[in-house]
Amino acid sequence: MKKLVLVILAMIFTIGLTALAHAAKEKFEAKAGDTIYVCGCGEGCKCGTLAKQDGTCACGQKLVKTTVNKVEKGKVFYTINGKELSASMTGKYYCQCEKCDCRTISQKEGKCGCGKTLVKMKKS
Repeated sequence: MKKLVLVILAMIFTIGLTALAHAAKEKFEAKAGDTIYVCGCGEGCKCGTLAKQDGTCACGQKLVKTTVNKVEKGKVFYTINGKELSASMTGKYYCQCEKCDCRTISQKEGKCGCGKTLVKMKKS
């Protein structure tokens, strides 16, 4: 009986870790003062690409280096060309690459700066 309980607890722990790893990919982690890379298209762009490393965004434009001003209500706020902009910290697509650790998320499908195709989030 003790073995069965241990096996069940181990399974629950493993499932929890898997869910946590998936959640970490879909949510962009940042705090005020962090350096991030964002889509440089401006206010009209709908891709909302955020990354921890330089590259290109999902819409093909070069990412712009900026600093996080603040984080509020699931959005990261930053300034580009004197304008404060924001993007959702929860993506619809994410980079699946574990080697580069770019942590790219986007609201639009496309390619990550590291060249990998962004993967659609699975509904949980």
